[in-house]
Amino acid sequence: MKQTAPYAALDAFVDAHFDEQVRFVQELVRVPTDTPPGNNTPHALRTRALLAPMGLDAQAHEVPAAQVHAYGLQSLTNLVVQRRYAPGGRIVALNAHGDVVPPGEGWTHDPYGAEIADGRLYGRAAAVSKCDFSTFVFATRALEAAGVPLAGGIDLLFTYDEEFGGLLGPGWLLEHGLTKPDLEIAAGFAYQVVTAHNGCLQLEATVHGRMGHAAVPRTAVDALQAANRVLTALYAENTRLEQHRSAVAGIEHGYVNVGQIAGGTNTNVVPGKVVLKIDRRMIPEEDAAQVEAGLRALIERAATSLPGVTVEIRRLLLAHAMQPLPGNRPLVDALCRHASAVFGETIEASGTPLYTDARLFSERGIPAVIYGAGPRTVLESNAKRADEHIVLEDLRRATKVVARTLLDLLGR
Repeated sequence: MKQTAPYAALDAFVDAHFDEQVRFVQELVRVPTDTPPGNNTPHALRTRALLAPMGLDAQAHEVPAAQVHAYGLQSLTNLVVQRRYAPGGRIVALNAHGDVVPPGEGWTHDPYGAEIADGRLYGRAAAVSKCDFSTFVFATRALEAAGVPLAGGIDLLFTYDEEFGGLLGPGWLLEHGLTKPDLEIAAGFAYQVVTAHNGCLQLEATVHGRMGHAAVPRTAVDALQAANRVLTALYAENTRLEQHRSAVAGIEHGYVNVGQIAGGTNTNVVPGKVVLKIDRRMIPEEDAAQVEAGLRALIERAATSLPGVTVEIRRLLLAHAMQPLPGNRPLVDALCRHASAVFGETIEASGTPLYTDARLFSERGIPAVIYGAGPRTVLESNAKRADEHIVLEDLRRATKVVARTLLDLLGR
């Protein structure tokens, strides 16, 4: 463990530059990154411009338009800031994503206003994860200003494809060799140090019947009636899944959610087609291939139990669960130790039922954890809901924790 004095210097830097850090977050929140539609290159360019006066040269890596459009997005540019110190040390990647779901309804603050009220900064992506752009930037700056010998390096990764799975975000950077870290910290959303998370399978099921006039329903095959059978089967599946609980702390059981339903043309027409978009959360102990095969069979069996119905099933997303890798102890131990000291309460490692792009690092054998600014629980921040916000004091403290952890990992 490093001496107390360097930690104090790190903390002092964060405190002295905190107003600047808050202004940085505000500027990031004010540029929308709603995904869909996913036109996120403008935010990357704005971020790059904001980093330049800090002496941080962000390399802009634009994903080819054809690839982006095929993925269902409009534009995508990822940023990489590489900082290198003396040879022989670890390379630590700090990854935060800028894309976010649209704001939806019910806001009492402008979702792009970055308003501050009662010690909270409000806005879409204020908590997940634009605040951690700043956590990682100012932790890095604090480390470099401390005047202590360093070895290894830091890759600051600001990516724009977490909502669609991450393959064109950190996955694209890893695939093209644009970052080759030994360890990774991904943007967080609560006090905990997260070392494992659920997997996620998303399917689109298109139920086909035969459209007809409601006055003569015998001439039609009701796709909505068949879709209703699918819904009944899916919700019954949740009852079964509740009986199979994960051994990972912080994770409970798998779950099926039907997030979107579309179909029909008018009130006096028997629907000929209904589309369901389905999200299946998988605990780390489940096998993704078996889950997908079983879910497909369940949907097809339920839909075709109505004569004349067919169903097409298309995979939208498969994100594997993340499990701890043996080499994560230096990260986990440092983050838990410093978070406990800075927050004044015991902070432990746990899992989360969410899924994140951190899995893309662990799938390549790179030990990864999830940590950053956030409240005690993700629900308290209203992440992905109306009036999303970050408590500024939580942002300050998380930045100190990350800076201290970087010193432990990179200090000589």
